[in-house]
Amino acid sequence: MAVFVIVAMAIASGGLVSAQVTLSPAPNPAPLNNITSLPAPTPGDPTPAQPPLLAAVAQPSNLTDFVQNETALLKLGKSLFWDMQLGSDGVQSCASCHFHAGADNRSKNQISPGLLASLKDITFQVGDKKVVSAPNYQLTAADFPFHKLADPNDRNSTVLFDTNDVASSQGVFNSVLNNVVPGQAVDNVTSIADPNGFQVNGINVRQVQPRNTPTVINAIFNKLQFWDGRAKETFNGVNAKGVVDSNARVFIATGRNQLTPVSVSLNNSSLASLVTEPQLSPSEVSASGRTLPEVGTKFFRRRGQSIKSLRPLGKQVVHQQDSVLGADSRFPRPGLAIASYDRLIRQAFKPQWWRSRAIIEVDSNGAPTVIPRNSNGNDSEEGQTLAANQFSLRDWNFSLFSGLAMQKYISTLVSDQTPFDKFQAGDVNALTEQEKSGLTVFVTASNGTPAIPATNGGGGCNTCHTIPEFTRASVRRTEGVASTDATNPLINATNGFFANYGVRPASEDPGAGDFTTSRFKAPALRNIGLTAPYMHNGGMATLEQVVDFYSRGRGDDTRPNAPTGVTPLNLSDAKKADLVTFLRTGLTDQRVLLDQAPFDHPQLFVPNGHPGNQLSVTASGNTNGTPTATDALLEIPAVGRNGLTVPRPNFLE
Repeated sequence: MAVFVIVAMAIASGGLVSAQVTLSPAPNPAPLNNITSLPAPTPGDPTPAQPPLLAAVAQPSNLTDFVQNETALLKLGKSLFWDMQLGSDGVQSCASCHFHAGADNRSKNQISPGLLASLKDITFQVGDKKVVSAPNYQLTAADFPFHKLADPNDRNSTVLFDTNDVASSQGVFNSVLNNVVPGQAVDNVTSIADPNGFQVNGINVRQVQPRNTPTVINAIFNKLQFWDGRAKETFNGVNAKGVVDSNARVFIATGRNQLTPVSVSLNNSSLASLVTEPQLSPSEVSASGRTLPEVGTKFFRRRGQSIKSLRPLGKQVVHQQDSVLGADSRFPRPGLAIASYDRLIRQAFKPQWWRSRAIIEVDSNGAPTVIPRNSNGNDSEEGQTLAANQFSLRDWNFSLFSGLAMQKYISTLVSDQTPFDKFQAGDVNALTEQEKSGLTVFVTASNGTPAIPATNGGGGCNTCHTIPEFTRASVRRTEGVASTDATNPLINATNGFFANYGVRPASEDPGAGDFTTSRFKAPALRNIGLTAPYMHNGGMATLEQVVDFYSRGRGDDTRPNAPTGVTPLNLSDAKKADLVTFLRTGLTDQRVLLDQAPFDHPQLFVPNGHPGNQLSVTASGNTNGTPTATDALLEIPAVGRNGLTVPRPNFLE
């Protein structure tokens, strides 16, 4: 009886995972360990014939240069991720698009037109053609797939419907920032007429993102983040650009009244890089023109002590048994007993990153200047009245704080207890017979593809969705690959990004590349049964539609022939059904299904479209510019570590 040991893995860019897991002996070796049709090895995949279990994740090797208390860092990260006060509207949080299995199951006002196309398209095409195609439409199963064929098994059959629309997640109303008000959840903004079609009868509705929302669960295993890989593996403390941005600076206190701008570099931190973007996105979370230091002023600044800092999760109830925040819950009152984010910052980060008397003043060109201040002997600027263009050290370094904190939280969202994981660990009964058959289809090479020898006519799925992470774009799989942080990054199949894959024409979205060779990251697949709709355009609503797409040889990009070298898999109905069953149930972690720890969470209210439909909405009565529609807010109740007894509905359920 074999005992398998997962040892520490060397991670690209120098980080080291210190983890050792001993597996329980099984009466027979896990059958998957005998499969030899896995992709060719890379330096990060030394034993492709015996895929390891999903192992521990890497942290930045120099994290302790910044952080002094990782428990406080985790509390800060989970609070910020779920906090509705983060958005300019006091509603939109990071979790607003990642609350269901790390993704989004809303289906009203979830269509975006072809905003990223080489010829920008702001017309809506998905919808009831007998009425009108417009925003605030309620999607139905009949709307999918977005490339509809007379025969789903024949890529060259008559096209019944085709669109460049995208099914994604609604964000904020179109607006520009006037100013952030310290201690106030809602920013001072002016509503602007939406230029991209997100209006019904002249009333702005919430914008929808131009790419489908991927899950954040297991995102820690990705080398790069976002569909196009633009969030780099090295975090510069300021934005998503990594080492390419040589001007990125945070400040460090080098004296009680002295600040010094410094470049920082944290490896294994693509999630921290990612976190900096949505907070400023004028369609996702923010009014146009907001900066991360201004977000810091919203949470931290006090003017003469007359304005209190925002209480963490001050608009949301936190369950008393929350696995991270339960001990600090004020249940049944909203928020944490920790009265301010400032306290979490002070607990989590070393003082040189937040404590100083000096002030940072920004000129009209955005250039910062350090201004020494006297503050009656105190160690910080607290109590000083600051102008709108002046920032404390805490404010200025909010990009560093929020990036590392939310990365810490997301790194705990590891789903590694699916039936497949138990099967791979040696429990041969963890998968049903149909799921085992589906796994065989998944790992068995397909017929006729030059990159894979013709064998048993399987799906060859693990070529791109490489086990155990179920993506070739993982840190482990890409170890040793040339740095993706370079000015001309290597983003191709070696890093798990695939060009012109047949989902949509490259001219609709440049992805990672251009309008000729658009590339998208192969996503990981655990819990895929919970994260519809699928593909980067959200154009498929069921796993059956996904499997049909691959079985017929792709080619939904409307070219008369499939990409060179692609032969239809022509899977039988039985193999399709087995593969779908493996994906749907064999890869579903019950903890994710039932919101059990670490996937439990605070209460959240998410915009769920607007009362009315695509023909008519009710104005909210705002007086700050263009009329905006009234929100229909959906409550996601707080859940503790023990989770739910009944799963939440999935997309279109």
